[in-house]
Amino acid sequence: MNKKLILYLVILLATLQVYAQQPKYVFLFIGDGMGLTQVSAAEAFLSDRDNIIGNKYLSFSYFPVIGLCTTFSADAYVTCSSAAATALASGFKINNGMVNISPSGDTLRPITYKLRDAGYKIGVATTVGINHATPAGFYAASGKRSDYYSIAEQLPHSGFNFFAGGGFISPKGKKEDRADIHEYITNAGYTIVRNWQDATVGKDKIILFQAEDKGDALPTAIQRKPDDLTLPQITEAAIRVLENEQGFFVMLEGGQIDWTCHSNEGVTAVHETIDFAAAVQVAVEFYKKYPKETLIIVTADHETGGMSINDEDDDLPFDFGWTTKGHTGVAVPIYAIGVRSELFGGKMDNTDIPKRICKAMGIND
Repeated sequence: MNKKLILYLVILLATLQVYAQQPKYVFLFIGDGMGLTQVSAAEAFLSDRDNIIGNKYLSFSYFPVIGLCTTFSADAYVTCSSAAATALASGFKINNGMVNISPSGDTLRPITYKLRDAGYKIGVATTVGINHATPAGFYAASGKRSDYYSIAEQLPHSGFNFFAGGGFISPKGKKEDRADIHEYITNAGYTIVRNWQDATVGKDKIILFQAEDKGDALPTAIQRKPDDLTLPQITEAAIRVLENEQGFFVMLEGGQIDWTCHSNEGVTAVHETIDFAAAVQVAVEFYKKYPKETLIIVTADHETGGMSINDEDDDLPFDFGWTTKGHTGVAVPIYAIGVRSELFGGKMDNTDIPKRICKAMGIND
């Protein structure tokens, strides 16, 4: 047989073997508001703490595949969180202010439902309200992202296996005249647990909240007390609940990177980014156990604050500059490791990410 033909067949076989692989376990981490500067600032902070000038990598900075993602919505170059969440969850551009409702009024279906129907267990988690924009994009649809009660009512109809967050925004409606959404959720078959260690194997349809109601978000990393729930703990709990032979998909959001950047609180934003990276590290440890079955993707819905790193304050090792208290339209990073991670390298649009997740998992998008 011709040597060139043999070489061609060997390469073809190797390529087919790679593309025949599909991840069984998929993590999608979304750092809300986390642009390249937020990542660089966290790395610089860690380096300065060790008296080093440079960038001490975060857990996901080591990932072998890196890309860039555009974030504009259907009606604005600068997206809102709900339009960005819809793009990341459903693969469609929509107008700002909506959740999974197309510009023509059609209801969109997030890939989480397609994966659920294919037999995967599904998890949706955040450090803010579980009916806030980003988590809502993965299980709900609404003409108004601020219709929090209606969004929360849709949660149990998803049938997803694991939810976690700080709590519900407006659990009794905006006018406090609706039935408590906690009762509605439990009557629909979900168990609310207040200790992350109680979310265990064998328990299904779990919602994990912090031990005490402290509003609709977890305390920030800087304000946290020893007994407060954290995103790394949520990630560990999600793995315990979701791990099974068929596989799982879980979205985990670091929601307060965005909030602290809206307030232009640089140090707090750095700590939130480091905490987010610690949650990713939990998934990395899982990946080390199942490297041929796991895919981890880390990205952002948009950048917030127009953050920059400068040296204007002589009393600080580095200082922060800001251009806005809102979102910006810059591209955000993507980091990926594991089976089919090569799909997430290069420049793409945010709507490409769920499509490529489906492609990686062998699901028609």
